[in-house]
Amino acid sequence: MERRRADHGKGQAVTDIEVSRSLRIPASELTERFSRSSGPGGQGINTTDSRVELRWDVTASGALSPSQRVRILERLSTRLVDGVLSVTASEHRTQLDNRRAARERLAEVVREAVK
Repeated sequence: MERRRADHGKGQAVTDIEVSRSLRIPASELTERFSRSSGPGGQGINTTDSRVELRWDVTASGALSPSQRVRILERLSTRLVDGVLSVTASEHRTQLDNRRAARERLAEVVREAVK
C-alpha cells in the first residue's frame, strides 16, 4: 500500500479541487493512498494499485471559513474520522481515472455539505 501527498503524483499535475467559486481545496491539504482494487476485471486490475483513497483533514484546513468548517463538521459528522473526510474510488481500471473519480466525489460531498 502506497501513501503520498496528492501533490506528489507520478508525473501527473495535481491541482486544487474547486468545490465552488468561493471554495477551493489546495492540493497540499490532500493525501492519497493507493491499494489493489478487488473484484472482476482480469489479472491487470488485480496486480496494480488502482484503488484510490483520498483524505482531507477538515479540522486543519486553511481553505475553510469558520462557518463552512462548522457546517461541514455538523453535516458530515457520521463520515468523518477525527475530523478527516475520506472517499474512495475503485470503479475504473486505471489509477489515474480513479484519482479523478475520487476528487470529483470529494468535491460533490463537500459541495452538498456547505450548501
